[in-house]
Amino acid sequence: MIKPKTIKSTKRRQSRILVLQALYENDKTKHNPHSIIDRLVAGAPELEPSKPYALELITNIICNITQIDDTISKYANAWPVSQMPGVDKNILRIAIQEIILDEQIPERVAINEAIEIAKLYGSENSPKFINGVLGSIFEKISEK
Repeated sequence: MIKPKTIKSTKRRQSRILVLQALYENDKTKHNPHSIIDRLVAGAPELEPSKPYALELITNIICNITQIDDTISKYANAWPVSQMPGVDKNILRIAIQEIILDEQIPERVAINEAIEIAKLYGSENSPKFINGVLGSIFEKISEK
């Protein structure tokens, strides 16, 4: 289980981290993402308040995975989704769900959260990569 690194996490950030873990594990093992979240929360009861949003978010990502991955491909065209580092790909999936498909999260908040999570769990280059991809998406949707 990915433990938050010595920063105060909001309930929604914890939800996003749970979803990141579930998506990453699902990529590697094909375990059911909802079951993964259930198991993670059962092992860390302090995460219970984060579970409802995590389940909502993971359900929406699963239902829209093709559209989300197509969006990643369009804006990160130098990196095929299948070859992208798993952490980066799944952080982008979470953020794109929140930016494009969910109207309850402001776009800038979703982008900032993705960058902060990338700083915690991604590689040294992850925050810059994720900021570039999400910044391009934000510019495009802001034109509309």
